[in-house]
Amino acid sequence: MKTRLAASAFALAAGTASAEPAATLPDAVARTAPALAAYAADDIFGGEWTAAALSPRDRALVTFAALVTRHETGNLARFAELALDSGVTPGELSETITHLAFYTGLGNATAAAEAMAPVFDARGIAAEELPGAEVAFLPLDEEAEAAREATVSGNFSDVSIGVVDNTREVLFNDLWLRPGLAPRDRSMITVAALIAAGQPEQMTFHLNRAMDNGLTQEEAGAMLSHLAFYAGWPRVFSALPVAKQVFESRGN
Repeated sequence: MKTRLAASAFALAAGTASAEPAATLPDAVARTAPALAAYAADDIFGGEWTAAALSPRDRALVTFAALVTRHETGNLARFAELALDSGVTPGELSETITHLAFYTGLGNATAAAEAMAPVFDARGIAAEELPGAEVAFLPLDEEAEAAREATVSGNFSDVSIGVVDNTREVLFNDLWLRPGLAPRDRSMITVAALIAAGQPEQMTFHLNRAMDNGLTQEEAGAMLSHLAFYAGWPRVFSALPVAKQVFESRGN
C-alpha cells in the first residue's frame, strides 16, 4: 500500500496522471499532503470516477452540485471545466446554479456564479446563449403536484402561508418545469445537494422523485459512493438509511 500510494503521489506531482478528473486537484496537494494526493489518484480519480455505474458526465454534474452546496468556490472553476469537458452543457450548468439557489441558498449560488464566470468568459460563452427567465415550461404532472400541495398545505399553511405559496408557485409550478435541465438531472442535483448539506430528512421525497424521473437505483447508489469522497463519509452514512428505506419501499 505505501509503495502504491507513494508512486501515485509522484505521478500527480509530476503531472503525469492521465485521468481527466485528476486535473481538478491543485498541485499544492502533492507538495503538502502527498498521502492525500495518492489516495486521490488511486481511489478517487483512478477508482470512483472510472466506475461504470454512473457516467462521467453525471459524476461531474453531481460533484459540481455538491461543491456549490458546500460553498467550495476555490475549486469550483476546475469542476466547471471538467463538467463542460464531460458533456454537461453551459446551459445545464447555468440551470444548476439557478436551481440550487433555492435548495442551498442564494449566497451559495451567487458565489458559484462568480467562480464560474471566468470559465464562461474564457470559452466565449455569453449570457445570451444561456436559459433566461422566460421559457416554455415542461408539462406539469397535475396529479402529483396536487398530492404534494395537499400535503404541504395541510401541514404548514397555518405555520407559514408564504412558504406554502412560494413552494407551489416559484418552485414546483415554475423552477421545476424549466426545460434547461432534464427532470432526472434536476432531481439528481437536488438529492446530491441534500446529501452534501447533511439534510437526509428531506431526501425521501426527492429521491423518490428522482427515481420517478429516471434515475436508477444503481445510479443512486453510485452517487452516494461518489459523494462520500466530496461531502465526507458522515454525511453519506446519514443518507444511507433514507436511501435504503426508499429502495425497499419501491421494491415492494
